[in-house]
Amino acid sequence: MHLALVIYGELSRLSGGYLYDRMLVEGLRRRGDEVQVVSLPWRDYLRHLGDNVSADLLDRMADPSFDLVLQDELNHPSLFLLNRRLRRRSRSPVVSIVHHLRSSEGWPAWQNLFYAQVERDYLRAVDGLVCNSRNTSGQVQRLIGARSPFVISLPGKDHIRPSITDDDVKARANEAGPLRVLFVGNVIPRKGLHVLVDALASLPVGSVELTVVGSLQSDARYAGGVQQQVRRRGLEAMVDFRGSVPFDTLLGQFAAHHAVAVPSAHEGFGIAYLEAAGFGLPSIASTRGGAGEFVRHGVSGFVLPPVDSAIAEHLRWWHEDRRRLLEMSLGAKRAYEAHPTWEQGAAETRAFLQEMVGQ
Repeated sequence: MHLALVIYGELSRLSGGYLYDRMLVEGLRRRGDEVQVVSLPWRDYLRHLGDNVSADLLDRMADPSFDLVLQDELNHPSLFLLNRRLRRRSRSPVVSIVHHLRSSEGWPAWQNLFYAQVERDYLRAVDGLVCNSRNTSGQVQRLIGARSPFVISLPGKDHIRPSITDDDVKARANEAGPLRVLFVGNVIPRKGLHVLVDALASLPVGSVELTVVGSLQSDARYAGGVQQQVRRRGLEAMVDFRGSVPFDTLLGQFAAHHAVAVPSAHEGFGIAYLEAAGFGLPSIASTRGGAGEFVRHGVSGFVLPPVDSAIAEHLRWWHEDRRRLLEMSLGAKRAYEAHPTWEQGAAETRAFLQEMVGQ
């Protein structure tokens, strides 16, 4: 097959969604498919809407050599009208890769109504869907009120290859001292770092240490506000902002901590929880979204509403009950070991795409 993939920016961007797209492209190429990346510049949402009148973008997607056009759903503001014009120019099916819906992120009501309408128009104009979880698929179907052809292809596990053993996990859980918690993700409002900081403020000094790994530039205003929140709460000794780090350094951070906490306003799946589990780290994940499809509450982590009181209670529990922490750490490691690979996901997705093009 010869495919286009429409994304914002570069495929090498560090985020779970871009990792998913990148691993899919690599899997397709290994199977002999040609994938051409059509990159759009990053701008704000309103400026992206202007892409719908772009003749150049329409020409790039309507290339008659494409058997199918893949689009990351993140690009929906640039495509929700343009895809209608594309239908008149090309017979190639259009398939959207959906990580999560923008309208599920908990914006103010008026914004959510606007985002939902744009996403609804976009999703109704595509021919098929690749979803990263059952939750994401269900949200899409509820939004568009119809059942489009779709495949659920979970993120894979094997872009990391942790060498940590059960004995390593046991030794780490039983170490004296504070509970070492890792936040992984771009520091943006949806990831809920401000909620986690509020949770720390109610815990005894010295009981928990938090390391924050992720870009402080994706939303510099929000990141600066969280850093100010830490200072205002007097938590400088408990919170360490590392910013973006190389991938090998990130893996070292997983190995050095006891648990991961990312109390997102919404996660389609949450690749950080999967990566953490490979190192035997249980997660505090959000009830909002698809995280509970991987993190089993009370077995490999806690799936909680993203409120500080619930998070604080469960962090305190892990700190005070290291036997329970160990049980859940090993539970997380077992969940990782049983999880499918990227190759399995790419094979499932490719079979679906072949059906879409009639091969």
